[in-house]
Amino acid sequence: MDMKLKPFDFADAVARAGLARDGMPVARTAKTAAPSGGADAVSFSDAMKNALKAVSSQQFETERLQKEFQLGNPAVSLEETMIAMQKSQIGFQAAISVRNRFVQAYTEVMNMQV
Repeated sequence: MDMKLKPFDFADAVARAGLARDGMPVARTAKTAAPSGGADAVSFSDAMKNALKAVSSQQFETERLQKEFQLGNPAVSLEETMIAMQKSQIGFQAAISVRNRFVQAYTEVMNMQV
């Protein structure tokens, strides 16, 4: 059995985007800070868009595998389909967690007294 799934690691995608595991931006020091306008500079909104696109593409791939399995395609196994479903579910749960933490942080900032 040859599994041809493209692995998706939401934590890795978030880390590459410059975010910590809890979804908050990583504090950059002078050594690690990317120069403004540099090729390595990634905004929070771009990182979230990329992460959500990755989760969405994983869900579309899972739906495709499910349909192929239901149609009886011998190239798609039950195991491959179930693994894709679990990856999709984990990615979605991670995206929801990041969103919830972002909303919580926004609410805390809005409730601060000036």
